Amino acid sequence: MKNKTVVILGSSRSNGNTRKIINYLNTLDTHIDIVDLNDYNIGYYDYEFKNCNDDFFELFKSILTYDTLIFSTPIYWYTMSAQVKTFLDRISDVLKGEKKEFGRQLRGKHLAVISCGSDDEIFDGFTMPFIESARYLGMNYIGHVHTWVENDMSIPKKIKQDIKAFYNLIPSKII
Repeated sequence: MKNKTVVILGSSRSNGNTRKIINYLNTLDTHIDIVDLNDYNIGYYDYEFKNCNDDFFELFKSILTYDTLIFSTPIYWYTMSAQVKTFLDRISDVLKGEKKEFGRQLRGKHLAVISCGSDDEIFDGFTMPFIESARYLGMNYIGHVHTWVENDMSIPKKIKQDIKAFYNLIPSKII
């Protein structure tokens, strides 16, 4: 059976609290793949394409096989992680020139976000880069769930309920 949803995990700790949240999501649907950005060498975006031989393009092409992309990020300094920001910036590489055909393949796909903080506080504007990126790329933004883990161990019952509600927003889940 083809997996239709991928979580793009961007955290400084591959096995930290954000991963705990993703692991819980995977108890609801084991057909969701996970891509850990820490497993790839992805340089920052630059106008001279100095990083064109890093891992971004091959990873991007593999992500195009999915219908739904879920960006999962801890909140660092009131915003997404550097790993997720770098990945989003690098999408610029496939919006012009010879790779433009790949960027166009994002049209019609779904984008969602899972954030993980230290508590229930989420700041105004956190989701704006994701919403506007989806709009610009012709993707359908389907939502955001903010999560946290208590004492670096347990996921609160409320968060488990929120994750289940978020999961039900995913149009391409395998039932």
